[in-house]
Amino acid sequence: MDLTLIIILAVVVVLVVVLIGIYNGLIQRRMRIDEAFAQIEVQLKRRHDLIPNLVNAVKGYMGFEQKVLTDVTNARAGAIAAGAQGPAQQAAAENMLTSTLRSLFAVVENYPELKANQNVLELQEQLTTTENQISFSRQHYNATVLDYNTNIATVPSVLIAGMFGFIKREFFDAEPEAASVPTVDLGFG
Repeated sequence: MDLTLIIILAVVVVLVVVLIGIYNGLIQRRMRIDEAFAQIEVQLKRRHDLIPNLVNAVKGYMGFEQKVLTDVTNARAGAIAAGAQGPAQQAAAENMLTSTLRSLFAVVENYPELKANQNVLELQEQLTTTENQISFSRQHYNATVLDYNTNIATVPSVLIAGMFGFIKREFFDAEPEAASVPTVDLGFG
């Protein structure tokens, strides 16, 4: 064989191996995003499952505060429905739910019987813990999206990403007022 042909074949093989490596790296990053988003969904489902229990625990005490309970129930339904609409819509719906939960917790402050109710205290603690887990999951997801989006926008990956339809992913953004975890000061201690 001619030395030129061997060099050309070697260069082609190296290029193919590099392209396969870049493609596989993009696939791995895309799969990490999907896994990170699934973790957010697990935590959101947990929160969605806790809310009816909390509403049921407080509604007997809060008969004339029906609007707050209705708002929480409607926001929960909206958050569940938004789950299939993508990260941006889901984040907006979840932020609305967080806001209505804050309203509920603020109203609970006005009821000494509720502040002393063990079931309500446990549900509030579980919701607070779940909110923290959602926050950590969202941070992980957004970091993974940043890595992926940066990778598909830089050379040489941008060339492969464009050819194989790798597109930019959306972040799961929290509203500034949703950045804090709803908490209740029960006045103990």
